[in-house]
Amino acid sequence: MNLSNLKPAAGSTKDCKRIGRGQGSGMGGTSTRGHKGAKSRSGYSRKRGFEGGQMPLQRRVPKFGFKNVNRVEYKAINIDTLQKLAEAQSLSAMNLETFKEAGFVSSSQLVKVLGKGILTVKLDVTANAFSASAIKAIEAVGGTATIC
Repeated sequence: MNLSNLKPAAGSTKDCKRIGRGQGSGMGGTSTRGHKGAKSRSGYSRKRGFEGGQMPLQRRVPKFGFKNVNRVEYKAINIDTLQKLAEAQSLSAMNLETFKEAGFVSSSQLVKVLGKGILTVKLDVTANAFSASAIKAIEAVGGTATIC
């Protein structure tokens, strides 16, 4: 056996349908499209959401809500995450660069520190925003919360 006589197993492959190649192909006349109607015509493409002429769902259901263009989206980091990071890397100060290096945020994201968890290490934290409970927890152990 060599590369020149390799072939697929018997019955594992089929010949493709040769559509639109005349009567001798066995698929002449309508070319497997049936008789008349939009689907038999050239250039037919059904629009997204088309339901055969019935009022489509996206037009039946009313519009609601809005997107606030002034929304500021923050990546949330909890106090317990700061505690783990401080213990792992023996840090006393944290800023946006520290969070990026640790893989918590990307360079374009804003950071908000939230107050879930317990902090036992004195930390000087610099972030874009803090919750009231986070500021209270950081200052309770002698650290500082600075908004950049």
